[in-house]
Amino acid sequence: MILKRKLSLETKKGLWGWVFIAPWIFGFLFLFAIPLFQSLQYSFSQLSLNPDGIYLNFLGFDNYINALSQHVEYNRTLVEALLDMVINVPLIVIFSLFVAVLLNQKFKGRMIARAIFFLPVILASGVIANIESGDFLQSAMQSQANTETGLQSFQLTRLLIEAGMNQVLVDYLTGAVDRIYEMVSASGVQIIIFLAGLQAIPPYLYEASKIEGATGYEAFWKITFPMISPLILTNVIYSVIDSFTSNNMTTLIQETAFSQFNFGLSAAMSWIYFVLISIILIITTYFISKKVFYQT
Repeated sequence: MILKRKLSLETKKGLWGWVFIAPWIFGFLFLFAIPLFQSLQYSFSQLSLNPDGIYLNFLGFDNYINALSQHVEYNRTLVEALLDMVINVPLIVIFSLFVAVLLNQKFKGRMIARAIFFLPVILASGVIANIESGDFLQSAMQSQANTETGLQSFQLTRLLIEAGMNQVLVDYLTGAVDRIYEMVSASGVQIIIFLAGLQAIPPYLYEASKIEGATGYEAFWKITFPMISPLILTNVIYSVIDSFTSNNMTTLIQETAFSQFNFGLSAAMSWIYFVLISIILIITTYFISKKVFYQT
């Protein structure tokens, strides 16, 4: 009789982990790996079409030099994308955590409130976003909302400056008010992730804290925040990637490739952008992971 070896719990978790990421691995190998290699090849070449097919003329690093030192809009657009990321990501993560904590409370109509906060994600999706961008009435309403928000932020700026707050902090806070539409539209997925984490916290931790006389403020910073810190790292990474996927930089790269038909320059722009995003993600993950609490 052959004795079957029982797998440990950690081994089973590892196997299930491979099962969950298997679709991504197969998708990367069969759908994404070849175009990725071709894009890298195009970035070092000048692509031209002839009756025989595609012809590549090797240029070395000329496309990269052109993008960084000769192109009129690339550097400016790249800096704007970085600044938007630095401003938006902390605001989105803080806002989504705040909303998730509120939606995790027990009150009537909680499911409707959760659906309302996730609605901007649906409205920002492909087809509906195109309809929204082509709707004149919607554009007029959004323009009016931006005007009213601008007036309110101006009043908030004057109030905070009179209160003696630092000008840099005032500009950041008023910028958050002006970006409220972007924050709500980009925080739906993060809210759901935080909600899942909040619901996974064992209730006995809060019961023990109440017995010890802890306040709600102390329970949040001593229990809630450490327990969902891994999800904070997840949402920061997601928000950073999401902020770089649809902006003026991606539009510039697409226009360079499909309007100007300069596929080599477009590929070089994409790879510079990709390397920069990777560096930011590595640095962000390194510093935040040091503060993450993992329950054992």
